[in-house]
Amino acid sequence: FTTTHIQQAITKIKMRKDIHFVDWIPTGFKIGLNSTAPSVFPDDELAQVSRSCTMLSNSTAVKEAWVRLVQKFDDMYKRRAFVHWYVGEGMEESEFTVSKESVYDLIQEYEELSVACEEGGDDSY
Repeated sequence: FTTTHIQQAITKIKMRKDIHFVDWIPTGFKIGLNSTAPSVFPDDELAQVSRSCTMLSNSTAVKEAWVRLVQKFDDMYKRRAFVHWYVGEGMEESEFTVSKESVYDLIQEYEELSVACEEGGDDSY
């Protein structure tokens, strides 16, 4: 496949009436091609293939993953797991709290967007 073939396929998808994209992401896709086959390691469960595909997407559903991440962080931080390693490398303990608050802010933004979509009847996010 070439980038031209892929761009043509994406154009066909975008022209379908049953698929909706938001206005604030005009392209909706990020495409990259790599002619090198994926590496296979000994005793790996993955089969050797000549091609692979990766998709990056953004959805309000990712909020649940951030919630689980913060819960796991809280569990580990309560037990002080690995904190000594980070502090030993020069990180200050206050940075853990700041980082956690940043993730909470991100979760809140996704929650607000999700609620706005539900109220507006727009499920294309």
